[in-house]
Amino acid sequence: MLLIYLDKITNRAGYTLNLVFRDLIGVDFTITTSRDEFLQYCGPKFSYCQQKLCDEVFLASSPLLFQTAIEFLEIDYMEQDGLPYFFRVYSKDSVFTHDVLASSFYLVSRYEEYLPFIQDEHSRFKAEDSLAYKKGFLQKPVVNIWAEKLKHKLVERYPELTFRDRYFSFVNTIDVDSAFSYIGKGFMRGTGGFFRDLFRGDAHLCWKRLKVLMGKDSDPFDNFDYIISLIKALRVRTVFFVLFGLYGKFDKNISPYNRRFQMLVKSLCDYAKVGIHPSYESFLDSEALKEQVKMLSSILHKPIHRSRFHYLRFRLPETYRHLIDNNIEMDFSMGYSSNVGFRAGICSSFNFYDLALDVETKLKVYPFAYMDVALKNGLNLSCQSAWETIQKLTDEVVMVNGEMISIWHNESLSDEFEWKGWRAVYEKALDYASMIDKVPYSR
Repeated sequence: MLLIYLDKITNRAGYTLNLVFRDLIGVDFTITTSRDEFLQYCGPKFSYCQQKLCDEVFLASSPLLFQTAIEFLEIDYMEQDGLPYFFRVYSKDSVFTHDVLASSFYLVSRYEEYLPFIQDEHSRFKAEDSLAYKKGFLQKPVVNIWAEKLKHKLVERYPELTFRDRYFSFVNTIDVDSAFSYIGKGFMRGTGGFFRDLFRGDAHLCWKRLKVLMGKDSDPFDNFDYIISLIKALRVRTVFFVLFGLYGKFDKNISPYNRRFQMLVKSLCDYAKVGIHPSYESFLDSEALKEQVKMLSSILHKPIHRSRFHYLRFRLPETYRHLIDNNIEMDFSMGYSSNVGFRAGICSSFNFYDLALDVETKLKVYPFAYMDVALKNGLNLSCQSAWETIQKLTDEVVMVNGEMISIWHNESLSDEFEWKGWRAVYEKALDYASMIDKVPYSR
C-alpha cells in the first residue's frame, strides 16, 4: 500500500490521484494530510506538496490542483528526452522538474476548452488550437507515458510495491451515418439524387442506383455482412453508433421509422454493442437527445449506455451534462475529425471531470486515436500513408498498454467511389491490433 501525502485534499487533486495512481499505474493507495502519520509510516510513501518531508518519493506541486477557478494559465513548455513537460516546479528534491500530475489534469479535463476559443464551421474546438497540436505532441499519449515514468520512480525506491497488470486492448467502432446509399431514402430523395447524377453526366451512378433499387445490385453502404464477418473472424470488440435522428442538412440518414433500417439495427446487436449517434443539432439540445435515445432503446428493447456525437460535435461541459441526464454511461466522442491522435493526451478511458462545477462525474470518456475521415480528408493521406499512421498510433498505445479505439464508417468501407482502396487499410488495421490485443474477448 502506498501512502500519499497532500497539504490539503481537493476535488481536482483526488480525481487526478485516482486517475494516475489507481487507473494508470495500478497501485493501491491511501491519502493523508497528517504530517505525523506520514512521517511515522514505514511503508512506501509519496508526497505531493511544496517541500519533501523525509525520504519519500516527492513531486513538487504547482497550484493548479488546489484551485477551483478556471483562468488563462501560463504554460512554460519544454521538451526533455523527446517528451513534453509543462507546469515547471522549482525543487531539487522533486522527481520531475515539472508537475506531471497538474499537466495530466490540464489535458484530461480539457481545461483549454473551457476558455474562450474560435469555433470551426461546426461550432467545434479545433485541433489546431490545442496545446498538443501547437507543440507537436498530439500523437503521443503523454498522460500514460508520464504515469509510466512515475511508476518507474516508485519501483526504483520501493521494489516491494505491487502493481496491477495492464494490457493493450482494441475497440473497433463504426459510425452509421447512413445505413444505405440508395435504399430507403423515399421517393423525393431518390428522385432528386437520380436527376442530380444525371445532370452531372454521371450515367454510371444513375445506372447503379437503378440496379440497386431493382434488387439487381447491392447497396454501396450496405457493408454490414462484410464488417460482421471480420469481427467474428478476428474476435474484435465492436460498437456501432447509429444515427437515429430525423433527416436534416447534416443528417442524411434513413428514417428511423423505416422497417428495414430498424431490422438492421436489431441484427447488429447479435454481434456487437450498439450506441446512439446523436444528430448534428442535438449536442446542445437535451430534448432532441432524449427522444433519439428513447427511440433507439424502444427498437432494441434495452437501455442505451453508449454515445458518440455526429460530426464529433460537443461542447464542454454542457453536452456531457446532457448525456448524464439521459443515463448515458460512456461517450466515445473525444477526438478530432481533422487530425489524429489523443485530444485529451491519454489513450485510456477516464471519468469526465466537470471543471465548471469542480466535480468528478460518472460519465466514462473513451478517447479514440483516429478516424477514417481525418486520415483521408483532414490529413489528405494516401491509403499507404494512412496505414503507416495507424500503425504508428497503435504502437504508441501498445507501449503504454492503453486502449486503442478507431472510427470507421460503413460508407468508407464500401470500397467504391472516393473510398476505393480503403477496405484494405481497415483490414490491415484490424488484423494488426487484434493480434496484439490480450484482453479476453467478450461482446
